[in-house]
Amino acid sequence: MCDFDVNVKFGVSSPHVTAAAAPPVITRSAKTALVVTSVGVVLAFLNSSIVLISLPAIFRGLHLDPLQSQNVSYLLWMITGYLVVTSVLVVTAGRLGDIYGRARLFTIGFGIFTVGALLCAVDPIHGAGGAVFLILARCVQGVGGAAIMANSTAILTDAFPAERRGVAVGINQVTALTGSFAGLVIGGLLANIGWRWVFVVSFIPGVLGTLWSAKALPDHGHRIKVPLDVAGNLTFGLGLVSILTGITYGIQPADGRDSGWLSPFVLACFGVGVVLLTAFGVVERRVAAPMFDLKLFRIRAFSAGNAAGLLAATARGGLQFALILWLQGIWLPLHGYSFEDTPLWAGIYLLPLTIGFLIAGPLSGWLSDKYGARLFATGGMLLNALSFGLLLALPVDFSYVAFAALLALNGLSSGLFASPNTTGIMNAVPARERGIASGMRATFQNSGQVISIGLFFGLLTVGLSGSLPRVLKSGLVAHGVPQAVAAHAAATPSIGPLFAAFLGDNPIKGLVGTQTLSSLPAGQSATLTGTRFFPTVLEGPFHHGLVLAFGLAIILCVLAAAASWLRGGKYVHVEVEPDVAPGLSAMEVASGEEREESAAYELEQAAKR
Repeated sequence: MCDFDVNVKFGVSSPHVTAAAAPPVITRSAKTALVVTSVGVVLAFLNSSIVLISLPAIFRGLHLDPLQSQNVSYLLWMITGYLVVTSVLVVTAGRLGDIYGRARLFTIGFGIFTVGALLCAVDPIHGAGGAVFLILARCVQGVGGAAIMANSTAILTDAFPAERRGVAVGINQVTALTGSFAGLVIGGLLANIGWRWVFVVSFIPGVLGTLWSAKALPDHGHRIKVPLDVAGNLTFGLGLVSILTGITYGIQPADGRDSGWLSPFVLACFGVGVVLLTAFGVVERRVAAPMFDLKLFRIRAFSAGNAAGLLAATARGGLQFALILWLQGIWLPLHGYSFEDTPLWAGIYLLPLTIGFLIAGPLSGWLSDKYGARLFATGGMLLNALSFGLLLALPVDFSYVAFAALLALNGLSSGLFASPNTTGIMNAVPARERGIASGMRATFQNSGQVISIGLFFGLLTVGLSGSLPRVLKSGLVAHGVPQAVAAHAAATPSIGPLFAAFLGDNPIKGLVGTQTLSSLPAGQSATLTGTRFFPTVLEGPFHHGLVLAFGLAIILCVLAAAASWLRGGKYVHVEVEPDVAPGLSAMEVASGEEREESAAYELEQAAKR
């Protein structure tokens, strides 16, 4: 073994790698990068959940009936449209950041996002037209959100040295996902004032953040001079849009069935998506400057981290929907809350989820800098699986203390996973690929959320359709509703009452009809339209669907833990200067036949060669 000095790049210059190297200094520009990017991601992620809790107010404001089947599509696109756009565009936004500057793309994205928020707030139309306008404005927000998500992590990876990167990325990720959780509370509060305030809350800080980013955000990144891969962008974007559109429409009733998974349109979406994504793989192997360097997947820390991220996002992406439905449709009405007040209180009662995440996120980021991502990310996913299992053990009409403790455990375990996993992915790639790597990471995360919402919706609908019609019919008949009317109400696709409960609405009046209700004794009519009848009917069928959804989440969490363990030990990619190992590329040093040793070991091997 020979002694040697090596120049390496960790985002800031480090003259020599020595055992007694001084702790890296965090510059003012790095701190500015952390604050500005954190403001951007908190707004981007806030908008992925704030609509979720505000939909009751939005539907009332736009005069949309949640029980009408044609309105189901609007509801789903209000939830998923933003996520679909960000999923499709984050990789392209990351590559554009690599080419033109990550800070520049982040600032442009911040501006587009802010314009989208303004368009949402000033929606001038009511009814179906207003819903379409809002969905399109949300998609504009998604374009900006994609640029924010794709470049924020890459900017921090450029700005911070490897030894402090985990803390910085950890704070950024905690801020982002805290925005997602906080959106539930903020949305509930603002929706009580007026649904437009749900979007105004993003506009003002968006303007200030855009101006601040343009003036002060540093750009330490390595730019590459390559043409944009048009064929790769088109095949990837259209393929992913097709798949995610198929998932969105698969949830909805079609051809007299409770879901549309077997409808020709949905099957065609999946078929076209698979063909286009396969073509994307072929294109990327043949073009001179591919949109995404598939060789990055040879780096085990990168490929295993992204696999774990996708599985984790799929496991927990629909969790908020299931918890909101549980609280708004069942638990809160059973405990005396009016359906109109349930969105606000659902957000408040979900606060332990945010608190758990806030505790674990920064701590796990700091620890992963010292010990690597493997232990914390793997342990986080195993604890996440445990929390899902314990939530299933609760009765539907639970004790809130136990429920809050399990929410905190779920947030804690998510925090243990998120920061180390993101840092592990970003540490593993060459500096010139950080934008595209960050974009791909965000694509896996956002796509996992859309897939998860589809899976949770689908499994809950299956659970409801198995027993809800029978329970609903017998309950209505027991309270004096004529057999024919009760049978007609029970024949309504289960997704209608499901969405009504999700929107904080008692659907009984719409299912039975005001004429039938007025013909019943006053006591029976009051019982049917009160806060206990529908939640009691929904309780058993909902729990059956919850077993299916959370059971799948447990399996996915365990698989995410296994993928995370396969990432190997602590790994930091090191840029090797040409005079150290002539002819040896940075990619070869990074992958090294998927060796998982530290950067120092990789440099030692380079010296031997």
